Order: sequence, then C-alpha cells, then structure tokens
Amino acid sequence: MPEKPSFQAYKDKYSMPRANRHYIPGLVWHITHRCHNRDFLLRFARDRRRWLYWLFETKKRYGLKVLNYALTSNHIHLLLQDGSRRTVISTSMDLIAGRTAQEYNQRKKRRGAYWEDRYHATAIESGSHLIRCMVYIDLNMVRAGVVKHPSEWAFCGYNEIQNPRPRYNIIHWPSLLNQFDIKDRAELKQFYRKCVENTLGKQKLTRDSRWSESVAVGSKEFVEWTTLALGIKVNKRRAEESVKGGENNGTKTWILHEKGGIYCYDFDRKNRFISPKR
Repeated sequence: MPEKPSFQAYKDKYSMPRANRHYIPGLVWHITHRCHNRDFLLRFARDRRRWLYWLFETKKRYGLKVLNYALTSNHIHLLLQDGSRRTVISTSMDLIAGRTAQEYNQRKKRRGAYWEDRYHATAIESGSHLIRCMVYIDLNMVRAGVVKHPSEWAFCGYNEIQNPRPRYNIIHWPSLLNQFDIKDRAELKQFYRKCVENTLGKQKLTRDSRWSESVAVGSKEFVEWTTLALGIKVNKRRAEESVKGGENNGTKTWILHEKGGIYCYDFDRKNRFISPKR
C-alpha cells in the first residue's frame, strides 16, 4: 500500500511558527470519552445506536471528518481529522455528549452526570502510526473478551470500512483514503483487513496506553513539532521513544507523556481541559 507522504511534506504544508498555536488543520486526533465513574451506561444497544445517530448528525451539520470509531459499554473512541473550521470538533463532541446524556436520563428518569467532565485527545501521526491506532480502536471488544473478531461487533468502524453502507455512512471516506494516499476503496479495505488479521494472529491484544493517554504519538519530529504548535507547556518534558519500540517495519514510535495534572488544547479558543485519565 502506498505510504502517506512524509511528515516533512505535511509540515511544509501546514507550517505555522507559533501562529494559530492551538489549531493545526489536517491533524488527526484520537478522542476517548468515558461514562461517569466508568459506569456501564452504554451497555444497551439502543443507547449505542443513539450515540451513533448523533455522531452521524455532527457529520451532516458540521462536517465532522470521522476516520474510525468504536463504542464499548462505558467509553467511546473516535478518530477524527481536523477540518477547516476551528470549532468543529468541540461543537460536535458537545452535541453528541449532551444529546445522548439527555435522552438516557429522560428515559431512565435519572439525574446526574452521564459523562466524565472532558474527553481526552491524542494527536496521531499519519501513516503507520495511524493504521496501528485504527486497529487498536477496532479491537477494543476483542481485548475485552466480548467478541473474537471486530466483525462481530456492530458498533465499530471495521464493519463500515469493510462493507460501506449505501447511505448514512459515518466514516468520511475521502479523508480516510487521503491519509494513506490511496484512491481505491477496495485497496484500502483489503489492506486494513490484513492489518487487523495480522494483529489478531500475533495476539497483540493488550491495552496500550500510548494511544489514549499521550499528548502525541508518532515520529520524534512529529511529536516535538506538534507539541510546539499546540503551545503546550511541557514543563521540561520531551518526546520519548516508546519502550514498546516500533511494531511496523522497524518504525520507531515516539510519544509525549502527560505526567499528572491536565493539559489544554484549544479547539474553540476557550480553555478546554483534557484529563490524562480518560
């Protein structure tokens, strides 16, 4: 499969020395959001379907670019590409979280928080790191022992990638194809299926906090540049090579840890705090 153009090409296209420091168009984010107290508030299929309905609504209303997704019984995963408007991600997440919580509480005659305060966002570099993150997202319920293969779980992006719907698609195919510099859906479907099967065959099913608890994941240059572009106060923290090393053709993986406290990424010019615990 053709590799995504080099990070240098991406950097040249979106180079912004200290300008727009809280907004990087085109960047891919892995978003995770947990139910309050990690309660299993998404355990019913009807609630997971409603969450997907509102995700689809954000695509229609705001142009949210979804590359992958997965719902479990107590948290969600979203892989999103930043578009041309600064507020798309924050507005979309507010709509989805607000409406699903409202509907659930009304039906159950329940009061109180449905979601943890904030969602966590990790910047993911395109190419090999992105494909590994996608596989990690789709294997959530396999790791949990609920299913043996992601095709058996209706609430993840794997099935939509392998069998695109004629209508009501959630995944934004043009963005997904562009991330890997592929023009043909069939080629991407075949490649992604092989990646999933390869991971299952190697039994790489342990939880990997890099994808959901880091500030950024990718090459050393990507992690350092993204950190500076976001304007994050790293407090003497630097990009670190992952102890797990590179799992794909010798590619090294670098991460920026969030060591306690909170960090802020300004999707909408307001302070939006992102907890490292989610």
